[in-house]
Order: sequence, then C-alpha cells, then structure tokens
Amino acid sequence: MTNPESDRPPAPPAHGFARRNWGKLTLAAIVLAPTLVFTIWAAVTLNFSYSSGQRVGFVQKFSHKGWLCKTWEGELAMVNMPGALSQIFAFSVRSDSVARAINDAMAKGRLELQYQEHRGVPTTCFGETNYYVVGVRSIGN
Repeated sequence: MTNPESDRPPAPPAHGFARRNWGKLTLAAIVLAPTLVFTIWAAVTLNFSYSSGQRVGFVQKFSHKGWLCKTWEGELAMVNMPGALSQIFAFSVRSDSVARAINDAMAKGRLELQYQEHRGVPTTCFGETNYYVVGVRSIGN
C-alpha cells in the first residue's frame, strides 16, 4: 500500500518577505536614505551655530524673496566714520516676527542686529546667506 502524501511532489520553498519585495525595498532605500541624510544634515546645521554676534549700521535693503521658500534677505551698511565708505553685511531672516521688528526699526535710524552664523546649510531655501538675524535693537542716530 502506498501513502498518498508521499506521491505528491515536494512543496516549493516559501520565499521570505525581502525576496518577494526586493524591488519595493530597493526603491524605498534609494528614496528614503538621501531624504533622511538631507533632513539630518539640515537639522544639524540649522540648530547649531558656528558663531554669533552683533552688527550695527543702517539697513539699506530688506526684501521678502524666494519662489518656494520665502525668506527675508537684507543688507546692513556699516559705517565706522562719517564720510568713510560703508562695509556691507548681507543677512537672512527666517522669522516673520524678527522681520517685522526690523521693518519697524528701520525708520528710526541705526540698528543693532544680533545674528548667528550657520555654516554648511544644504540649500538656499533656508536663506541666501550664512548669517541669520535672530534679534534687533534700535539705537537711533
């Protein structure tokens, strides 16, 4: 007498999840790995400042710029002595409240801008310069 179970051919081996979905996993790795690296890089460069300080002068240009990522970009003219050529300090502002304070203080004359320098920011989407203004104080004429 023969056993009916022994007459059947052996079942094919079950494939694992990774072997069945290798294309989806490869696509996910190609998309997710660079996205994760970019996110970590941007977070580190924007949350840790390389340097900080103050600059005093007259804001001569200040505008809201950008196609997709709008930031405030400006120039501060720093004059050491009357009649001397001014040195230009280009800066970016990410906060709308700081931009509003700069706009309000521009009419009063000289300003002191508190800034932080962030080196290695991955794109200009966060600002066109390395100098991000975080505070402003009007010091008059």
